[in-house]
Amino acid sequence: MNIINPEEGTLVYEMDGAVGKKLLSKTDVEVVRIELDPGSSLPVHRTPVDVFFYIIEGSGEIEVGGESKTVEKGSVVESPKEIPHGLRNHSDGTLKVLVVKTPRP
Repeated sequence: MNIINPEEGTLVYEMDGAVGKKLLSKTDVEVVRIELDPGSSLPVHRTPVDVFFYIIEGSGEIEVGGESKTVEKGSVVESPKEIPHGLRNHSDGTLKVLVVKTPRP
């Protein structure tokens, strides 16, 4: 049994109040935990695979395909492959998001 501590992981990026740590990487899936400090963002970009976002903690704004929505703890948002997506934290607290990419890019 492999138990993964979501506070740990391999650092994959750190910039301007945004930190991404890879928790799992298999042939069919990659899981990354993102933390965004207040006022920080993950710029809009595209991925060659399907992605979904699970909001672990906090609230923020997510953009998928040019449409923006406010999301809160417990929200799950789908972003199909090649559709532009990004995250912004406009709140006063940390936004923590679990990002699942399938298959692994």
